[in-house]
Amino acid sequence: MATMLINYSYTTESLRTRAVDENKNLLFQGSKNISSLIQEVNRLSLMVYSDTDFYRQLEAGYDDLSADILTYSSLNYISASMPDIFQVYLYGVKDSKSTLLTQGTTPRRWQGVSPFIDSLITGASPVSVQSTHMSNSYGVSAPNSQIVPEPVFTLHRRIERVPTNEPLGYLSIDVRLAALTDITAQLYEQNQEKIYLIDGSGAQVYSHDAAELGNKLNAGWYDKQILAAGSSQGYFEEGGSVFIYQKIDSEALDWTLVKQIPVSYLFREAKEAATINIALLLLLMIMIIALTIFISFRITAPIKQLTRYMNQVQTGNLDIDIRPAGNDEVGVLTEHFRRMMDTINNLILREYRLELSNKTNELRALQSQINPHFLNNTLQIIGTLALELKVPQIYGLLSALAKMMRYSMHNDEKVVTIQNELDHVKAYIELQKERFENKFSFRYDMEESLLTALMPKMILQPIVENYFKHGFNLSRSDGFVEITAVRLNSGRMEISIQNNGNTIPPARLETLRQELQQPSQLDVSALKDSDIRRDAPGAGIGLGNVLARLRLVCGDDAVLTVDNLEAGGVIVRLEIDILTESERL
Repeated sequence: MATMLINYSYTTESLRTRAVDENKNLLFQGSKNISSLIQEVNRLSLMVYSDTDFYRQLEAGYDDLSADILTYSSLNYISASMPDIFQVYLYGVKDSKSTLLTQGTTPRRWQGVSPFIDSLITGASPVSVQSTHMSNSYGVSAPNSQIVPEPVFTLHRRIERVPTNEPLGYLSIDVRLAALTDITAQLYEQNQEKIYLIDGSGAQVYSHDAAELGNKLNAGWYDKQILAAGSSQGYFEEGGSVFIYQKIDSEALDWTLVKQIPVSYLFREAKEAATINIALLLLLMIMIIALTIFISFRITAPIKQLTRYMNQVQTGNLDIDIRPAGNDEVGVLTEHFRRMMDTINNLILREYRLELSNKTNELRALQSQINPHFLNNTLQIIGTLALELKVPQIYGLLSALAKMMRYSMHNDEKVVTIQNELDHVKAYIELQKERFENKFSFRYDMEESLLTALMPKMILQPIVENYFKHGFNLSRSDGFVEITAVRLNSGRMEISIQNNGNTIPPARLETLRQELQQPSQLDVSALKDSDIRRDAPGAGIGLGNVLARLRLVCGDDAVLTVDNLEAGGVIVRLEIDILTESERL
């Protein structure tokens, strides 16, 4: 009981201190937001000085259609600059004209009247802020019946002839109270706490009680605690509530933000804790006995089970079924052990798949090669003969073919840079341009830093080859193939290969997408089947094979998507991790 009393006393004092500190910071931030709002409206009112045409018109007092249009345009700019501006009023001293622009209505202008009394600033400061009030028509003799008055606060500015203080006009900007509501609503808990925004005369600019808006605050604590203190920030406790206040000092602004927190609401957590402690005190002896037995079995049983799992792994059984043991520390340890075994098994399986794929590719390459060095030397002899016969075009084509052969013969290179893949595509494109008589163009756009990134070999060229096999239109001479690579967030990149050839029929495209959306863990037999199908006469490297090799090398989060372009053509997107070191593969 003594512990509970001491704890309750300490908790209430701690809650009071924490609430005061947190709410001081909260009200300070709220005051900054309110000040920023007023400064933004004040900045809009200064537009009359930056708009030289409008300013000269106020000086000269022109009375023609162009002057009216300029006035409407300037006021409309101010009105449209903030969504919470309700209406803008302007009075020109030179021509004795008043203009009122309300959002959603036609501007109204009338002549030969006096400036509206609230807009007439006669003091030393050219700016003043009028507290919350219902919007009015600024003395318009025939107000628009479609405009529904609503609560606003107004910034008034006297427009002066620079550098004197001679007034050229008076500008008033009505701002909906909703602009303040959006800020103050974040500063207190409705139905539990109260908030006040009070101006220098004691009127309530904003209040939790909408009926008190614009009325003078009738509370003794305001005069006695806040006005008498004279500080910009502080707190006090009175009448069963804690009050925190923050003054807002800005140009033409003398407002005070006050938050009232009932002590009963502030200490509700401490009271709930005391009630729970009393209940726990009565059940303490029973719980001690029950927890002693429970903890004994709860801790020792999972540890024994985890030990059995480890013994089975030690004997070589890596496929053991490790079941979760709960959410406590032993359960977390068991879960981490299970994940470790899954990772080990996945790494073993991945290495097996990669080795199987590499061996299959090497076997296929050996079967398809007829003395590659002899063939390469023969191409060089033919190329030399072409140069001697002054046929450089044939030499260029043979060089491109030789590059492609050397690239495909180096079977020991499983992973290459994007620059290597791009060079291989360029050589392939050079041959295709000769085949199709330059009826297409090739372009690429890649970030310089991505050219050294690593990716599996023979990925880009098979995708480009699909364009010439399935999408190239011989009747067109403006075909193109484009390859781009951009850096994404989280250390990934996207490679796009697009063309303007024939689109994929919808039914075939849907089937292809379903094949590419199979589970991320690719089956080894499926990969072997795809290799067998590729060995068929006339078969090429399909997109399924490309995705399989991407996931084998880059991980199961590699993505390949195919889409038709609206303007015609097909785009293939590859998304993989950015790898720059072979050790990471």
